[in-house]
Amino acid sequence: MISQVQRRGDQALCEMARRFDHVSLSPSGLVVSRTELKAAERLVSGGFLKSLKECAKNVRAFAVLEKGLLTKSWMRSHGSVRLGQWIRPVDSTGLYIPGGRFPYPSTVLMTAIPARVAGVRRIVMASPPKNLTPEVLAAASLAGCDVVYRMGGAGAIAAFAYGTRTVQPVDFIVGPGNQYVTEAKRQVFGQVGIDSLAGPSEVVIIADKSTPVDYIVLDLQAQAEHDPEARAILLVTDHPLMRQVQRHLSADLKRRVQLRYVPTIAKALEAANAIAPEHLELLFPRAERVLPLVRHAGAIFLGPSTPAALGDYVAGPSHVLPTHRSARFSSGLSVATFFKRSSVIGFSARPSERAHWEAALVMGQTEGMENHAESLRCRMAS
Repeated sequence: MISQVQRRGDQALCEMARRFDHVSLSPSGLVVSRTELKAAERLVSGGFLKSLKECAKNVRAFAVLEKGLLTKSWMRSHGSVRLGQWIRPVDSTGLYIPGGRFPYPSTVLMTAIPARVAGVRRIVMASPPKNLTPEVLAAASLAGCDVVYRMGGAGAIAAFAYGTRTVQPVDFIVGPGNQYVTEAKRQVFGQVGIDSLAGPSEVVIIADKSTPVDYIVLDLQAQAEHDPEARAILLVTDHPLMRQVQRHLSADLKRRVQLRYVPTIAKALEAANAIAPEHLELLFPRAERVLPLVRHAGAIFLGPSTPAALGDYVAGPSHVLPTHRSARFSSGLSVATFFKRSSVIGFSARPSERAHWEAALVMGQTEGMENHAESLRCRMAS
């Protein structure tokens, strides 16, 4: 599919829309017009638009706060030596908004708004044609997407990476998707940057005897709602509570959920760190006390009144999070995702710098890099 898009461009994308989405498109139909985007805000209900704006406000506020705290360029001088870091956003990004069982206007906000706050110049979005409901398009308009494309799956990822006559290529691709989208992102990495290789959604819930059974059961059901491969694990320190939860689970949910007894909260956190889940719910009072014990989690939800559903929609941090144990080494999508860092180095070849120059000269000679050494010598002699 990637090679088809590389060779045949728009025509391949239109054929894939017909084959996989059962939608007939011409190349000009791949682009959602600005008129359609603006009209979408009038087509959705007033209640939905109000909620969308509230969610967008919170996502933007969190992104602005993060940008101020984490993404400052800096420069330090040590005598005549100047060293620093120049931080700049990528020029362009492609947002992939998955289709499947539900439309996801929330994912539009969670990807587009951090990119916009980061200062990305060109933000484009792709989603399968039937997924572009008025709600998704209204979110794209509100979040400030520059272009929206009717294209899905591996073909959309290929178009973002290599471009077609209609689709201008981007520098960076973000957003979740199914196994084909994930594999396509893996294959185009290097041609473009990617945020992560997402797997099925997952949650670990830690509960004690004080946790209401309804909270646990509903949060397990909410996790299972994502897709048939979504993963849910309950770690509970109380045998009677575990038996209560088991009685409330449907037969289908019992097959999909793991329930484990652990003797203490500390032991539960050890188990959670080994799992490194996408979502970690700490459904017990004063959960912030044990926060230092959490080493690996995409998002952490503190206390029984904080379900993962709040993070999915309105809390502020993006819900695009590391899955399949990748929280051991990666983070969720944020403003920082869209930034790249350049080292800044300035020397003056003054006598006070001699120790630096001599050390570099010895390293170049030791490694057999004679041209490196000579580039140093000529400046040391001047």
